[in-house]
Amino acid sequence: MALKWKKGEKGEGEMSFLEHLEELRWHIIRSVIAIVIFMVVAFVFKNLIFDSIILAPKEPGFITNRILCSISEKLCINQEHVNLISIKMSGQITTHIVVALVAGLILAFPVIIFEFWRFLRPALHSNEARHARGAVVISSLLFFLGVLFGYFLLAPLSIHFLTTYSVSEDVVNQINIRSYIGTLTSICLATGLVFELPIIAYFLTKIGVITPSFMRKYRKHAIVVIFIVAAIITPPDVFSQMLVSIPLLILYEVSIYVSAVVMKRREKEHNEFMGDNVSDKRSTSKS
Repeated sequence: MALKWKKGEKGEGEMSFLEHLEELRWHIIRSVIAIVIFMVVAFVFKNLIFDSIILAPKEPGFITNRILCSISEKLCINQEHVNLISIKMSGQITTHIVVALVAGLILAFPVIIFEFWRFLRPALHSNEARHARGAVVISSLLFFLGVLFGYFLLAPLSIHFLTTYSVSEDVVNQINIRSYIGTLTSICLATGLVFELPIIAYFLTKIGVITPSFMRKYRKHAIVVIFIVAAIITPPDVFSQMLVSIPLLILYEVSIYVSAVVMKRREKEHNEFMGDNVSDKRSTSKS
């Protein structure tokens, strides 16, 4: 079904294709401005971003490393200091810019979602807009929850495995800072996007692409995919893979529940619409 955007707050008339592009352009511009603002803030607070956030997971005093070590000596990770190197003259300044850009993108995520919501809102019916209003807040919370999950759980495990793995005693690990930051940011962004699964299920159900019965039918296939994804974004050990797989399985079950709620709401609205039509026809026939 094609979506029809309405002009203005009162919904008078419909927008042309060029008007759609113009409206979309301003939403994109505002999103980019938000990213740039947060990027500048992250660039200015270099010491906080690097010393307290980016480089913290590799240190023994990081909260995850301390908790795991307090549970059992076998779980102690990142207990040896890891030196990072920069092999290019412009390596550190470009790394600074890239990190600021990623930080700006993460911090501006609620603004991006809000602008996307403002662009789609005129195409929704009043009841749909009312039910979907909370999706902006929920999607932002899920994204930040995913980023925190990747940062506090996956990142320390991945850093420990990748920095201590050795194919031979003659080969010494000299970790490039760009490689370290690339691994850290890819883990955090990947988990942040994966945690959006319930929101994706909500909108796919709204447009009729998936149903709760479809998700239940292919649950076994989804479990296999989840374990494959967990194996890709984590070190190749069972503990790390299970640590990732369990939240993803929970998110999949939550997505089934969300899809079922959407379907029940659609059926209720459909029945009410059909009931109103039948009542109108009866009143018309009596008159």
